[in-house]
Amino acid sequence: MSKPLTLRKPRRKRYSPRMPRKSVILTVMVALVAAYALMPLVWLIINSTKTQTDYITTFGFSFGDSFALFDNIKQTLEYRDGIFVRWFLNTLLYVVVGAGGATLLAVLGGYGLAKYNFPGRKTVVATVLGAIAVPSTALTVPLFLMFSKMGFVDTPLAVIIPCLITPFGFYLMWVFSQEAVPTELLEAARVDGSSEINTFFKISLPLLAPGIVTVALFAIVATWNNYFLPLIMLTSEKWKPLTTGLNDIKLQTYSPAGGVEPLQNVILTGSLLTIIPLCIAFLVLQRYWQSGLAAGSVKE
Repeated sequence: MSKPLTLRKPRRKRYSPRMPRKSVILTVMVALVAAYALMPLVWLIINSTKTQTDYITTFGFSFGDSFALFDNIKQTLEYRDGIFVRWFLNTLLYVVVGAGGATLLAVLGGYGLAKYNFPGRKTVVATVLGAIAVPSTALTVPLFLMFSKMGFVDTPLAVIIPCLITPFGFYLMWVFSQEAVPTELLEAARVDGSSEINTFFKISLPLLAPGIVTVALFAIVATWNNYFLPLIMLTSEKWKPLTTGLNDIKLQTYSPAGGVEPLQNVILTGSLLTIIPLCIAFLVLQRYWQSGLAAGSVKE
């Protein structure tokens, strides 16, 4: 007997997305940009391992005769009775209070602007967008004149208060809150009898975590690298951050007056120690930062 014929279903071809074509020109351009960005960091690391003599006598991208990184770190930390440590603690204070407060205000303001309707809402949006276009350096001199009358000059408040306002962080949290927190979810929580504060902390805040980390990272970097504001506001060494403190050492080293000890190894090692916390922050918060920047870019 012949076997009955069976009809086989045609196999569906698996969809294989076409791999993008490699561009030699684009690869070369990316490599050049990466080299341009990493070259100063490599130069800083190499020269931080040199003694003062090797720094003067050797090529910038070659190591010296001796590895003096740990000696340079010790000399930097002990310079002028540990003033570098004081500058580091001042910078940490400005970051924790200033950047932390800026992140908190941006989260509360952006969330409220995105999820609540109130009179003057459009005016607030226009004001925030306009504030983004104004460079912070343009407001430093007016702030100095105002703070001098209030008695805030040469105090930590002169640096912390301006750092609390971050229009870009406010705008970023506004956009992120619109996409990350569904309005239907908030309405369901209100129907269940949840208060607005309880809804914010238990429902909205976990959804806003990537955006919060992103805003915090931007605020930390801006506060840590802040130079012009402390330069204008602070005159006493005990309240200076790392940026203006290292600049003082540089001015002393390159002073035209004679008899000044060259301290390039201290400046370079101090600069290396200054950027290490920022590198650690970027590496730890990188995935949150990327997801925060991509928020709202694609809609399903």
